[in-house]
Order: sequence, then C-alpha cells, then structure tokens
Amino acid sequence: MSELNKKIDQVVTVLAHTARDYAPASFANSLGAEDMVLTDLIVKHQLDIGIFSLDTGRLPQETYDLMQVLSTRYKVPLNIYFPDAARVEDYVAQQGANAFYDSIEARKLCCQIRKVEPLRRALSGKRAWITGMRREQAVTRGALQVSEYDAGNGLQKFNPLLDWSDAEVWEYIRANNVPYNKLHDRSYPSLGCAPCTRAVAVGEDLRAGRWWWEHPLHKECGLHVGKNFEIVQVQPA
Repeated sequence: MSELNKKIDQVVTVLAHTARDYAPASFANSLGAEDMVLTDLIVKHQLDIGIFSLDTGRLPQETYDLMQVLSTRYKVPLNIYFPDAARVEDYVAQQGANAFYDSIEARKLCCQIRKVEPLRRALSGKRAWITGMRREQAVTRGALQVSEYDAGNGLQKFNPLLDWSDAEVWEYIRANNVPYNKLHDRSYPSLGCAPCTRAVAVGEDLRAGRWWWEHPLHKECGLHVGKNFEIVQVQPA
C-alpha cells in the first residue's frame, strides 16, 4: 500500500469515528483544495456529516462557481451561512468598505463579523466540526492536533489532513478527478475573501497571499482561535 493510500485510510477512519461518536458533526468547507479532498471522501464513503460553507459577501467568483459544481457533482446539500447584514452595514458605515487594510484591529473585526459569528451559528447544536487545516500551511498551525477540544466553540474539532503535504493533496485530487477552485491554477494556494487574497510567487509561503500586509503570526481570521488571535468584541447593533 502506498503512503498516500495509508493516509487516505487514516482520514476515512477519523471521519467515520467523528460521524459515529460525535453526531451531529459538520464539516466547514472553505472550497479550497484540502476541503474538496474531504468533501470527496465524505460523500464517497456516505458518512453522516453535514457540509457547510461561509459566504462572507466578498468571495471570488471562482469560489461561487465551485459551490455550484460541488452541488451538481456530489448531490449533497451545501449549507451556506451569511454574516448578519446589519453588522456588516454598521462596519462599512463606521470604518469603510475596505477598512481591513488600515489596521489589524479593523481586519480582525471584519473577519469576526463576516466569518466568526456565522461559524458559531453553523456550529450551534453540533458536537464536533471538521476542517481541512494542515500543519504545513502556516506557522500558526504547527501545534495543531488531529483531534482537539475547541474551547472557543465548545465542541470537538478534527483536522484529518493535518500531516498531508501539498503534493499529496494534489495527487489525490488528480487521481480522483476532484473538482477544485480554478484560482489554484493561477497561483492561489490559499483562498479567502477576494480583497484579502492574492497570488503568490514561486517559492513563497503557501499563505503568503493571505493578508499579505500583515506579519505571518497574525494571519488567522479567528475561525481557528489560537494564542495569536484576540477576538474583537462586537457590540449588538
């Protein structure tokens, strides 16, 4: 058995364990390459795991295109969660549409409104959630575990692809004809909101195109809260 096949079996074991022992569980699909691998495995093995995505209102067109392809190809519901419209309106009115470029605090507040709060709604009533995070992606993810308790959201969190390499992700995609975000073909290894994501140069870090104006230690949006991300308190409108 090849090394990749062993890793695939390990991922399926983690997913099956999550579906069996932590129901109801949900998979947070950001529509990047890793998440499409997990989508393919969840559907292929008919695992009882819900799949959702966060629509921040600022996603690239290619991400919306993939949402449609996913629904057509896999015939499973992709539940979409949106930010609270009133809070987005307040943020834009008070700070400006692109205030996230001005300071880390403004950027984190934008992420909080557009991503963190919708995530909490998506995870409400769940016992576990699944992500496509890998240690190789960023310095902020080196201490992650395959299974860990997410105190911020009050449930178990699973990262089945944690030890996969970028090459292994793409080997699986090509071998199984998995649909993927076409921005990857244009040197976008890590995907997020359109104004906060750019292509990377050869040899750059995988997440160099995410919030490229910030220090690498700050490059998390708050979905995966760690010691380097301080949640910005959002007052009700």
